[in-house]
Amino acid sequence: MSAAVGPPSARAIAALIRAGEVSAREVVDAHLARIAERNPSLGALTVVFAERARAAAADVDRAAAAGEPLGVLAGVPFSVKENIDLTWSATTHGWGPAADAVPAADATVVRRLREAGGIPIGRGNMPDFGMRWDTDNDLFGRTLNPWDATRTVGGSSGGDAVAVATGMSTLGLGNDFGGSLRIPAFATGVSGLKPSAGRVPRAAVGADPVSLTLQQWSVTGPLARRVDDLALALDVLSGPDPADPVSLPLADASQDLPRRVAVVRPPTASEADEAVLAGAARALSGAGWEIVDAEPPHLEEAAVLWRRLACTDMLLALDPAVLGAELGRSAAQFLRDSTAAAEPYVDAADYAAAWARRIVIAAAWRRFQIETPILLGPVLTGGLPAIDYDLADPAAGRSGEDAATGAWARLWLTVTANFLGLPAVAVPAGAGDAIPSGVQLIGPAHGDRFALAAARDLERAQDEVAHWREGIPNSRR
Repeated sequence: MSAAVGPPSARAIAALIRAGEVSAREVVDAHLARIAERNPSLGALTVVFAERARAAAADVDRAAAAGEPLGVLAGVPFSVKENIDLTWSATTHGWGPAADAVPAADATVVRRLREAGGIPIGRGNMPDFGMRWDTDNDLFGRTLNPWDATRTVGGSSGGDAVAVATGMSTLGLGNDFGGSLRIPAFATGVSGLKPSAGRVPRAAVGADPVSLTLQQWSVTGPLARRVDDLALALDVLSGPDPADPVSLPLADASQDLPRRVAVVRPPTASEADEAVLAGAARALSGAGWEIVDAEPPHLEEAAVLWRRLACTDMLLALDPAVLGAELGRSAAQFLRDSTAAAEPYVDAADYAAAWARRIVIAAAWRRFQIETPILLGPVLTGGLPAIDYDLADPAAGRSGEDAATGAWARLWLTVTANFLGLPAVAVPAGAGDAIPSGVQLIGPAHGDRFALAAARDLERAQDEVAHWREGIPNSRR
């Protein structure tokens, strides 16, 4: 667990524990030491479960000493986002009035990680109800980026991403409604997986408000330093949950697909984005993937519909009259400004027509991805922005002449993956230690493992990625 060589992967930790080369207690203590060193200045973890983590590690060590079979995540510390139920800790959603809302049972995804031997080590910070593309709230404060404190950590799974990037946790458990796993992964130099809709049970079924968009687009998924750990976590997390009617027993659509990748350049892509995409395309080409330039159908329309539908539902679900209290300051500003700019639906017929149009667009993408299964594109165009970038210029970025400005306009490809329920993997890419850079690989419907295969090849092909996969460089540890 030497900091000089960087934290090992989840798979490596579990293998070392199974082989008796290290104890689960040693692993947990190393992570707790990193938390004590880094968390006070970064604000990534809102609660640390030191004694409970040590007790869980002791259980793993007793089982190992007795020769009992150990799970695939034996002794692996993981963080749990503030909106995912964990029985001994309040599920606050980053919102002050829920500070004492301790759930009666673990979420299915938490239970599955624990049954595989994983050890919850802390709670990851988030904005109120995941409402922002940055991580700040009135209850716990801001999470800072360990690469550059003036830059965003992204949102809404920002706390978990920082914890993984700095070695405070080995895996992060978060969720993604409009980039909430992939943007923080991009911002902190780690990898994140948004699974296909239905593959992984949702974090909080009973707590969903009157929001069709949350029910259809929000998915639970992992953050990790290595793509292989994303695949390992997906194996543990996948499978239907009787309590979640949206979860399904999905087969993986990874058989007999052509190894073809379309490079997608949204209109907001900068020269720096183009350079990163070109480098990633070369790496994939060298790994045997055919690279083509192709425009997926209805990209702008899909992103606009995502925004209008999401904002319509947010206005209803997050109304203080429904919640029983006000949102925090920055979340309230984000809701007010972003929904005003999005032109939410006020007519039921228009709202229904938008959902009907989604199926037409999804069908067009299905046809497109038969021949070109993987899309390579930016997570967030224009590079890593400053903190509170999502609160700046809220009225811009609708479409047409505004396409080059506004936080939302930089995320067209990212939110479209949610809109269509597609798997997407954020992977570090590019050279240099100054600030993170990366791309995402969007797979076809239910083709999670095919997208992960492309991400593995990209990770393996790039020598420059090595320092990202080991966490923050030594000079910043």
